[in-house]
This record gives sequence, structure tokens and C-alpha cells, in this order.
Amino acid sequence: MDALVRFTNQSQGRDRIFRAVQYACALCTYILRNHSERKDLVAKLKSLESNMSAGRKLLRLGNTVNSVAAAKRTLQLSDRVLSLCLTAANLNRALYFLLDNVLWARSVGLIRDINKERWSLNSSRCYFLSLVMSLTRDVYVVLQLMAQRAKDKRFRQKMEAHLSESCEVAEAVVPHLDAFLFLLLESLKSHPAVALDMLKNACDLFIPLDRLGIYTSNPGVVGFCGLMSSVIGIVTLLEPKLTLKP
Repeated sequence: MDALVRFTNQSQGRDRIFRAVQYACALCTYILRNHSERKDLVAKLKSLESNMSAGRKLLRLGNTVNSVAAAKRTLQLSDRVLSLCLTAANLNRALYFLLDNVLWARSVGLIRDINKERWSLNSSRCYFLSLVMSLTRDVYVVLQLMAQRAKDKRFRQKMEAHLSESCEVAEAVVPHLDAFLFLLLESLKSHPAVALDMLKNACDLFIPLDRLGIYTSNPGVVGFCGLMSSVIGIVTLLEPKLTLKP
């Protein structure tokens, strides 16, 4: 209960809840789109989705400063690859929040003379680049973990035992593929924070990909992926040990 109270007291926690509800509404709207008898329910879900989106924009005011501060911290990391990936991700996230704040100001009438569509596309581009750099960091961390595991004598014995049990399958498919997959899965299993962060970023990536027309899906896929990443975000906030650091 204490963890839940701390979670709801955080603006980030409230944003994750709003986000989960927003994408759950989008997914349900897509599922019910052809049910004419549920027309009123669909209208309510669309209204709730819109309200959640507007509420999240308000909660994200000031996040630009937080992202710039995070970029300053990651710039000091000794690992230059991690530093590059995380700093680029944070700077693009800062630009995304800045553009998002401008779009919010336009939606409430504080700013009028801007092209909403162009600013929205630029916002999606920044979000996309931020996710690409975050996923690059995830891949880099996974490769490091795999290299460490491959050097471990006990793990090599475990992998050899696994390969000896399924050697015919491994030889029938692709040489060394089974060993690679075993090493990958064991590395992710031993570091769930990395696995969750990679899954979350991969799910989030479908949102700007669809918005920018790079990979067009449908509102159901976007809603499902957004809901999945939101649930993972809630879990990692409730359980800090599942948050990938730095």
C-alpha cells in the first residue's frame, strides 16, 4: 500500500496511469468499432481517451527541464557509448516535451499562429529519435551482458549441456543459432530490468512509426503497444529494482 501511495504521489506515476487508460480506451474503441449497438460506449471511450491525453500534456509541463538535467548527468558517464546514447535520447526527449508543451498551449488558446500538424510531426520525430537511441543503449547493454556471460566458466558448461541435448535441432536450423539464442535469453533472464526496458521501448516505437508514416499499422496495434509499455512503466515505478540504470 505504501508503494502505491508513493506511486500516485509522483507526477510520473499519475502520467503512467493516465497513459494506460488513454491507450486502453484506444484499444477498446478499435475492438468495438464495428459494433453499432455499442456506439454510445465508443463515443464515451473516445471522449475519455481525449481527456486523458489532455491531462497528460498538463502533467508533462516542466519535463523539458528534467530531460536537460538528465542529459547533463549522462554526459559525465565514463562509458562513452552509454553517454552518447543516453545524452542523445534525453536531448531528443527534451525537444519532444518542449514541442508538446507548445501544442498544449495552442490547444488551450494561449498560442494561435502555429501550424499544428507540422509541430506535431516534429514532436513525433523527436520522440522517435529518443526511442531509437534508447533502444541502441538497450542493445549495447545486452551485448555487454552476453559477452560477460560467455566468459563465465559455469555458464559455458550449462550452455554446452543445453547444446548437447538439442544438437540435432541446432545443426538442422543454423549453426551457432541455438547457442546465440540460449546466451541471449539467459542474459535477459538474469537481468529483467534490461528486458523490460527493451520491450517497453520497442512497444513505444510503434507509436511514432505510425504517426510519421514510416510503418503504418492501425489504432488497435498502437493502442495495444501503448498499453503494454504503460503497464511496464507502472511496474518499473512500483519496483525500482526493475528500472534500468543509468
